[in-house]
Amino acid sequence: MLTPDPIERAVDLLRRGGVVALPTETVYGLAANAEDELAVRRVFAIKGRPATHPLIVHIPGVEHLASWARVVPEAAHRLASAFWPGPLTLVLPRTPRATDAVTGGQDTVALRVPNHPMALEVLRRLGGGIAAPSANRFGRVSPTTAEHVARDLSGDVDLVLDGGPCTVGVESTIVDLSTDEPSILRPGGLAAEEVERVLGRKVPVRTESKVRVSGSLASHYAPRAGVVLAEPREALARVQALRSQGLRVGVLGPESLGLPPDVPRFDVPEDPAGAARVLYARLREADEQGHDVLVACLPAASGLGIAVRDRLARAAAPRD
Repeated sequence: MLTPDPIERAVDLLRRGGVVALPTETVYGLAANAEDELAVRRVFAIKGRPATHPLIVHIPGVEHLASWARVVPEAAHRLASAFWPGPLTLVLPRTPRATDAVTGGQDTVALRVPNHPMALEVLRRLGGGIAAPSANRFGRVSPTTAEHVARDLSGDVDLVLDGGPCTVGVESTIVDLSTDEPSILRPGGLAAEEVERVLGRKVPVRTESKVRVSGSLASHYAPRAGVVLAEPREALARVQALRSQGLRVGVLGPESLGLPPDVPRFDVPEDPAGAARVLYARLREADEQGHDVLVACLPAASGLGIAVRDRLARAAAPRD
């Protein structure tokens, strides 16, 4: 008999090896009990994700860190105290609790505490970790509503928890603390400046690392339409050049672009946080309208603008 409480149903499914889509503040995740290897492998199969591509383990709180990470440096405690729950993932040396299925065979594990009441309640009741990549096919645009998940994965998941639209809209910032030199391996929903402020030092963004993490492939977050990057002042010229090739072209950018009325524009605010919040939804809207190419206007390279630029660059990268 099914319980009427969707959170309790989700917890029951996770305990029995099920796969549940659940909301976080960043994007919707495709969740399995992180200690159930068969369930974790099912997540990989649903997504079509390479088995060597590690997953992030979501935990109920900072008090669970030591059971997943065998070394927890002072920097990890400082960042967790400042930003958990929140869009920050910490990479640390793993304990045996983090299996090869979750870590991609590496000696590190990626951990975070999500800042969404439904996700936190599921974690609290489960009392363990949840391995949860984004709830979409591998390499495609991440989902920020339950409707996105249903469109992408209908029939493949056991339950979709609807927690409303995601408030951050891009994945978490991944900080590698597995060595004495902290580094950012994926820009995300927490600005690098905030990480540096808490640690009191520069923390570089590394495009190459021995540690593999989620969302680090050159081509990722890709809509069906091609994506062309442009500074705002270049957008109209890019549109005209692409239209001359007979392509159906849309623009991702703010109202201030002042485009002619016959140019379809998908509104992405100028402020980086606003851009991050709606980016994936706008990419999906453009696909639904059947555009061949999207001219994506780049935000300023600061704050969350760095994460937006990163996602757009991966969406625009050549595809295999």
